[in-house]
Amino acid sequence: MSGQGYEELIILNRKLDELLDRYNNLRSEVKDLKNGNDVLKAMLQDREEKLKELEIKYERIKLSGALLGEGENAFEAKKKITELVREIDRCVALLNR
Repeated sequence: MSGQGYEELIILNRKLDELLDRYNNLRSEVKDLKNGNDVLKAMLQDREEKLKELEIKYERIKLSGALLGEGENAFEAKKKITELVREIDRCVALLNR
């Protein structure tokens, strides 16, 4: 092999090593990003569940305040109670058939 061909082979080997290093680094980075993404998804799901729980608690507090006759929620509470009574009446009617 001539001197120039040998030098070209050495240069190609160096470039190949650099590409392999870059590939391995990017592969590692992708793996880390996927793991981070999974962690963030789990955190988001936990936050959404907590938000739903808080919304339910808020509705209960709002309803209980309305039942005590506090503020503008009293009308909403009466409406909700009326709906529940109608539903119970429908259930009783179905049971009596």
